[in-house]
Amino acid sequence: MKRYFSGLIVLVSVMVIGLSVLPGEVLAQGPIAQQTQASPSITTELLQKENVLREAFSKKGLIWPAREIYIRSFKYDSQLEVWARNSDKEPFQLFKTYKVCVMAGTIGPKRIEGDYQVPEGFYYISAFNPRSEYHLSLKLNYPNESDKLLSDKIKPGGGIYIHGNCVSVGCIPLQNDQIDEVYLMATAARLNGQDYIPVHVFPVRFDNEQSLAYYTKYTFNDVDQQHFTANLKPVYDYFQQHHELPLIGVDLQGDYNVLN
Repeated sequence: MKRYFSGLIVLVSVMVIGLSVLPGEVLAQGPIAQQTQASPSITTELLQKENVLREAFSKKGLIWPAREIYIRSFKYDSQLEVWARNSDKEPFQLFKTYKVCVMAGTIGPKRIEGDYQVPEGFYYISAFNPRSEYHLSLKLNYPNESDKLLSDKIKPGGGIYIHGNCVSVGCIPLQNDQIDEVYLMATAARLNGQDYIPVHVFPVRFDNEQSLAYYTKYTFNDVDQQHFTANLKPVYDYFQQHHELPLIGVDLQGDYNVLN
């Protein structure tokens, strides 16, 4: 049985983060779509979508059901990527880029309940909701250790999801047929033993000139935002270079640090 570590070090102590691991025999019970506990109508859609994913994975040399995935999203660019690999001995490869259909709030991290901001930083999927009022939803572990230091101490907010129905007050919304795919891949990886599925949220694509120009103009007089983003970019750069996730630390000031 595989075990996954969060890659997050806080105040020099290693944290092991994740959900309990399900036994590998679960996969023998049938298609992933039938194991989601979704409503019958959604399960029928997922069964059809699973066949599409199986073929798409095969074309990219990836094993279905998914073994390990990594999700990252870019707020200004309104994109969500899913990366996958067959084992931890391989680099991740980009499987698909999805359009985030609505962006709530503006560039910048979430800091208080009701600010309608999508968080920025490094998270993981902490819960699956197959019967969500937003079709299907994957919960992020906001507030994380950095957020707990930098956000409002009484009401930092919560309930941040990747979900369907294309509406948002601070979440990452997709069209229903898109969340079907992302939910299935996350479920497959979860059932295959990946109890820590990372989700990284960046303000912009750092290699897109138009996005960077907008970010520079938007944050021209915001030193705090510039400092916060400067702690996100090294993680982006490391992954771009290696297609591997770095070990990430959070110091006493709430800043992220690449520790590799």
